[in-house]
Amino acid sequence: MQYNVCMKIAHILCALSLAIAARAAGKPEEFKTSAGTLTMTPIQHAGLMLQAGGQVVQIDPAQGSYDGFPAADLILITDIHGDHLSAPTIAKLKKASTVIVAPEAVAKSVTGTTILKNGDTKSFGAWSIEAIPMYNLTRGPSAGQLYHDKGRGNGYVITYGGLRMYVAGDTENIPEMRALKNIDVAFIPMNLPYTMTPEEAAAAVKAFKPKIVYPYHYMGSDLKVFETALNGSGIEVRFRDWYAR
Repeated sequence: MQYNVCMKIAHILCALSLAIAARAAGKPEEFKTSAGTLTMTPIQHAGLMLQAGGQVVQIDPAQGSYDGFPAADLILITDIHGDHLSAPTIAKLKKASTVIVAPEAVAKSVTGTTILKNGDTKSFGAWSIEAIPMYNLTRGPSAGQLYHDKGRGNGYVITYGGLRMYVAGDTENIPEMRALKNIDVAFIPMNLPYTMTPEEAAAAVKAFKPKIVYPYHYMGSDLKVFETALNGSGIEVRFRDWYAR
């Protein structure tokens, strides 16, 4: 009798935990690939989760609550800043077999990291991960300094079942972004002073022409300006609220 009561309580607590996780995340979206369905869930600020083939990929799990989320098979970190890198959150999502992929600057504070430098590509099972430069061209805290130096952080092109998703990280409208090819889905930042204006972000997107683009990491930006700048481009703009939680 007591055992059954305990089991019922455990199930209730588990359900509550999953409900909290669902509220903490945005609405999942599905994409068809040659290897099956890939689900993308926006989390908060720069965090998002990909699920496909029974595996979980977490990208920049740093802000918001990750209570109740499934353990990650792969964690991608773009940069050392606290809105992208959170050791306690990584520890919460990590299991014995979890692979953490990050630039060398991140590896200095996260043990066991698989380092990808700008331009490197590596496969993890069905996932292919390419590290793309992310950096500031002009913006920084003072003269002669940049918020993000070239080579320190990574954006990522993530390929699964032929679907190519680009997560830009903190960057301005850099040549490496404009030169990207065959991107199906892109996540583009646009907040000042750290990345771009909506107009600059739209100009970057027009250059490499993803099929679908999501503004993310956009606190304080006017997303309507971004959308208007892409009118007639043939690029689908999708909005999700990364800040409601």
